[in-house]
Amino acid sequence: MLTFQSLTCKRSLLFAAALLLSACATVETQSFRVNPDSNVESAQVATDADFSRYDRLHAVEMGIFFPQNAETPAEDLQRIRETFRDAFLAELEGYAIVTEPGEGAMTVQATLIDFRAAAQSDTMSVRSELRPMAAPGKIVFLMEMRDSVSGRVLARAADSARTPMIADEAGETTDWASVDAAAAHWAALFRQFLDESLGR
Repeated sequence: MLTFQSLTCKRSLLFAAALLLSACATVETQSFRVNPDSNVESAQVATDADFSRYDRLHAVEMGIFFPQNAETPAEDLQRIRETFRDAFLAELEGYAIVTEPGEGAMTVQATLIDFRAAAQSDTMSVRSELRPMAAPGKIVFLMEMRDSVSGRVLARAADSARTPMIADEAGETTDWASVDAAAAHWAALFRQFLDESLGR
């Protein structure tokens, strides 16, 4: 069963990025081609990706990260994760979902990066190849697809066109209708991206 379970994460973008996105010292040696016809803002596919090897998806936990001065209440984070989990479960009907890596399984990981209150310096903690997707002032939804055994990146897609209004320390409240709409929008885009990548 597909699960995007809650992560135990620090309220620091620098620490979280080091855990999930890897530190800026990481250098990516793969080559990617950009898909200019994609419905997402940025879509990259590894030039050596062979999607014919995969017949199921390995689901891992969803991350939600933000700068230290823009914390979101824990109860809101849990509800956001549940909303995205439900939206993706609905869209990925027909795909075989597993919870353990293995031959023939492609890892998919979702990340919501809230950079609305980020400074340019915050982006330096993100891997260099992801920085153009995670510019200050935006909420970015990122999906990465990897070989579940080697961890090699096969494709990634990022989009910020549908921005949910999420509470932070400024006293704002989360607009749950906008979260529902964003989750449904990004789940549908990911299903399309996945179908195109796997030739469905």
